Amino acid sequence: MIGAGNWANRVHYPSLAEFRDVELKAVCDLDEEKLNSTCDKYGIELRFKDYKQMLKEVVDLDAVYVIMFPIPIGGYQHAEPLVDVVTYGLRKKKHVFLEKPPGISTEQTKKMAEAAAANNCRTMVGFNRRFIPIAKVAKKIVEERGMITHCAATYHKNQIKQPKVYGVLDHLTSDAIHAVDALRWMSGSEVKTIASYVRSFYSDAINSFNALVIFENGAIGHLNSCFTAGTRVHRFEMHGKGISAYVDLPQEVDQQKAFIVWDNRSLDKAEIIESSKIVGSQEFHKCYGYYQENRHFIDCIKEDEEPETNLADATKTMMLIDKIKESTVCRL
Repeated sequence: MIGAGNWANRVHYPSLAEFRDVELKAVCDLDEEKLNSTCDKYGIELRFKDYKQMLKEVVDLDAVYVIMFPIPIGGYQHAEPLVDVVTYGLRKKKHVFLEKPPGISTEQTKKMAEAAAANNCRTMVGFNRRFIPIAKVAKKIVEERGMITHCAATYHKNQIKQPKVYGVLDHLTSDAIHAVDALRWMSGSEVKTIASYVRSFYSDAINSFNALVIFENGAIGHLNSCFTAGTRVHRFEMHGKGISAYVDLPQEVDQQKAFIVWDNRSLDKAEIIESSKIVGSQEFHKCYGYYQENRHFIDCIKEDEEPETNLADATKTMMLIDKIKESTVCRL
């Protein structure tokens, strides 16, 4: 494990620790306090501050998790960028899981994907929205009547005081990438054409992202993302043959619900699916897809299969982000 920060400890360590077929062998982090705290909590003996030393000395590692910022910032100013760490691990023939964004540019994502292919390694990017149980159930229900013809991903936040993430990244690449990737997942197809409108409000940095995406199978996708909103709102919509699913994805597990309506019944008579009930837990990492994405990665390694959100596929999401930022409707 490369990275022992807050996010890794919130969703990845607790997921992996529950799997009986997984051994957390070694951890690397530049922050000695975080390193020791994490290792003590999970009973991990091997601790490193140099990831290259870890990969050299711990020879029986099957896979490496790289949970870190894409660029050196804050207390990690002397760290190497994500792309270099991942590429090094791949060249050492290790399967790699990394968090989003997969680099700060499409070029970096492609570089890592090429390294994975050259070294016959399995990779996975943490696009957890594809693995959220309530979203998967809703998608399956709509698709039982046929293809999803229209899908929408809404992702709003109040980030007026943070115009750029890590000081260099726009919010679309860093955060709303989840919504962009979800459109590809909901459509079940590849992008054919796109029209977009991107601009800035109350800032010099772009913070409003809107797109109409036409997929090769004829499905239509809508992206609606604003980072000057009043608060965080995250929602998926999937529409099919006389049926619709509205999936609310707040971070509060008890408020995660999907509303299913069909054949012109009113919303007050919708079938309501509650996240915690279908998961059988109110733990955040299990209701928000992190547990499931980790299980998927481990199973793919064991079965020698390509993970769904591998780096080659993630490159397609990054390319779509590039197209959205071109603001083809109007540039302001």
